[in-house]
Amino acid sequence: MNENLPPCPQCSCAYTYEMNALVVCPECGHEWVPAESGADGAGGGESSGERVVKDSVGNVLRDGDTVTVAKALKVKGSPSGIKAGTKVRNIRIVDGVDGHDIDCRIDGFGAMQLKSSVVKKA
Repeated sequence: MNENLPPCPQCSCAYTYEMNALVVCPECGHEWVPAESGADGAGGGESSGERVVKDSVGNVLRDGDTVTVAKALKVKGSPSGIKAGTKVRNIRIVDGVDGHDIDCRIDGFGAMQLKSSVVKKA
């Protein structure tokens, strides 16, 4: 256990805890990726080689997350688009074309890519 966790950058709470690769504040619920430090040798290579993808409100997205579409989207070749509020489960973060960095499967539409700027973490 690492006892030298940083305080919350939003509310300065000292009682933060680790959850997987994130640090979480129990008071305000803010989650963030901790900054690299010289004492933590294992985290140095991970954060420099991995691209961080954030949703429309700034939450960090990871493979397997569930997201909600934040605004209605038009789909080429379909008479109806994707409605705001549609849940998308089990996303994958990819290096897509034109900013489409989420690979997913949507019921009724099939496999497609979305931009992280039009989704919110559920």
